[in-house]
Amino acid sequence: MVDIKGGGILVKKKAMIKNKIEELLSEEYYCSPEELNKSGTVYTIKPEAEQPYIKILAYGKCVLVCTSEDLHSRVKKLTQNKSRDEIFEIPFVYGQTIHYIPDAAQGGYAGNGPTEHDYVWEFIMGKDILELRGLTGFDNSLAFDGESRTPTEAVYIARHDNKTIGAAGAAKSSVEAVWEVGVDVAEEHRNAGVGTYLVRGLTKELLTRNIVPFYSASVTNIGSQMVAYRCGYVPFWVDTYGTVLDGSSVYNDIVKNLTYEKNAG
Repeated sequence: MVDIKGGGILVKKKAMIKNKIEELLSEEYYCSPEELNKSGTVYTIKPEAEQPYIKILAYGKCVLVCTSEDLHSRVKKLTQNKSRDEIFEIPFVYGQTIHYIPDAAQGGYAGNGPTEHDYVWEFIMGKDILELRGLTGFDNSLAFDGESRTPTEAVYIARHDNKTIGAAGAAKSSVEAVWEVGVDVAEEHRNAGVGTYLVRGLTKELLTRNIVPFYSASVTNIGSQMVAYRCGYVPFWVDTYGTVLDGSSVYNDIVKNLTYEKNAG
């Protein structure tokens, strides 16, 4: 017998996740959801960019190139009629990040926790997180600044012998109800399924509250990508990390020196 009710809930959940992520990408890339769902290359402008700006996104069948106004026509001319890979390889950008979302089809995220140790699990949200002030070693999930503030809005923690040994935290993005997830596990407790259970538990808690979590990993960080896979997350979009145009590249001086040496020679 087909579970019509369950199937309908799954469809709604998948649609909710997709719509919220598209809202986030539309805001970050100054485009519409309709443009994100196009096939081919879309060009947009980031208004009032203080420095030369370029960021590239691959989403579905769309490649979106967002630039500052001063670069728009030149970058468009340079990348028109180029394939997705060719556009991502232009020498003005560097680094690529894969962003993952929960696979709604997996349903029950938490499951059973690891049994190798006597872990205690706890979900904490909102102001109650301030009770965790003073914890260190959780830079990806629960970092506090010098004034004991943290961007983390929800956290799923693991304790062993009354000591916090792992945390999966979520922080708000620029769009309401879309939060980015990070996870940390103490070295002596890794490879035991703790990180996976934490992220899956946090994911379940957030989705229950209609909050869409997403997880990000560098294309070179295979370990982080495996965490996403084990946690029931699937890749959903890819974008560039940085640009050589704003002076943030660590290779600026090297490039200048090479150019100088070539001209001097």
